Amino acid sequence: MRRLFPHPVLSATLTLLWLLLANRWTLGSLILALILATLIPLLTAPWWPDRPRVRRPFGLVGYLLVVIHDVIVASFQVARIILFLPADQIRSAWIAVPLDLTSPEAISLLAGTITMTPGTLTADVSADGRALLVHALHAPDPDAVRDEIKTRYEARLKRIFA
Repeated sequence: MRRLFPHPVLSATLTLLWLLLANRWTLGSLILALILATLIPLLTAPWWPDRPRVRRPFGLVGYLLVVIHDVIVASFQVARIILFLPADQIRSAWIAVPLDLTSPEAISLLAGTITMTPGTLTADVSADGRALLVHALHAPDPDAVRDEIKTRYEARLKRIFA
């Protein structure tokens, strides 16, 4: 079974995404989704040397809820900053966030989370993968932003990924 589906979670995700994109729950759409969900992981398996070790997969659900909440709250905060804060009072900052994460998948998820959250952007990862360079639209206290990223996101990802 592992030979046919080297990445079963990817196969299941591709099947679901195809059905959602096709917006049809017909037999033909399901067959095409299953073909794609089988072939894509098989063809890309040689470029996946390691599988991410997800110790607590259900922790991703809680993480996703935190991220959705933060995106909504940050959207209102960015709107308030842009609409009501005078330009000379906006304190943009570049922040180096040291990483305790070692898994490339967890680091990518953290970088993507930061970028998805309005008002912040992950600009770079250090060559050794031990730090992220983050730009914040308004960071009067850059250390507080760094600490919030580490406690709110990185700590959760450390518990999820082994």
